[in-house]
Amino acid sequence: MDETEQKHFDRERELIVSEVFGDTQPTFQGEGPSMGVPALFIRLAQCNLTCTWCDTKYTWDWSRYDIKKETRRRSVDELIAWVLGCDTELVVITGGEPLLQQGVIRLVSGLLAGGKRVEIETNGTIAPDPRLLVDGVRFNVSPKLANSGVAEGKRIVPNALAAFAASGHARFKFVTRSVAELDEIQQLVDRFQLSPVYVMPEGTTAEVQIQTTRALADAVAARKWHLTQRLHILAFADARGR
Repeated sequence: MDETEQKHFDRERELIVSEVFGDTQPTFQGEGPSMGVPALFIRLAQCNLTCTWCDTKYTWDWSRYDIKKETRRRSVDELIAWVLGCDTELVVITGGEPLLQQGVIRLVSGLLAGGKRVEIETNGTIAPDPRLLVDGVRFNVSPKLANSGVAEGKRIVPNALAAFAASGHARFKFVTRSVAELDEIQQLVDRFQLSPVYVMPEGTTAEVQIQTTRALADAVAARKWHLTQRLHILAFADARGR
């Protein structure tokens, strides 16, 4: 948005959206506890981190992508109407970092009132608003490891992680490249009492996913953690909007 648009932006009733999908071309939640469950996606723009391996840089990296082409202001009521017009139960609000936008609270309230179930995917650096800690809402919290290339002081926010851990509404998912990184995850798990834990191999091709999964599997099983995949990579070859 330019300066004029920003001035008139209603933070509670509007959202800056990157894309929505899952209606005309059905898809699944690709990661975490609901992997394989049919889902609608609302992908919001903007992020407060700059992970080197991020596969949705078009939501925040305006040095590489055109913000005017990649984002659109949409009213919360319009998004609610779009979701309620579909018979899919699960709605995934992702990003970017969704919790940067105040309108998420009104969006979630409307979706729950319409009988939907909501998952919010977050990097865990922004504590959840108490109005989001209600039945029907789950947070898929993905604290970033050193492999993200982001300084620890930005990617690990103790108060936020502690709030998620105490909420009873969070699952913790770590993007991982090697067995050695499991020790880094263990330190965070012990420090903030994170549970349950899901380990997800990083990669944007099926070949890399399979290779990393096989490298991690025994070590993840030995720690009694969950091993999850990126189903959309295996099923749709990282196609955008799937």
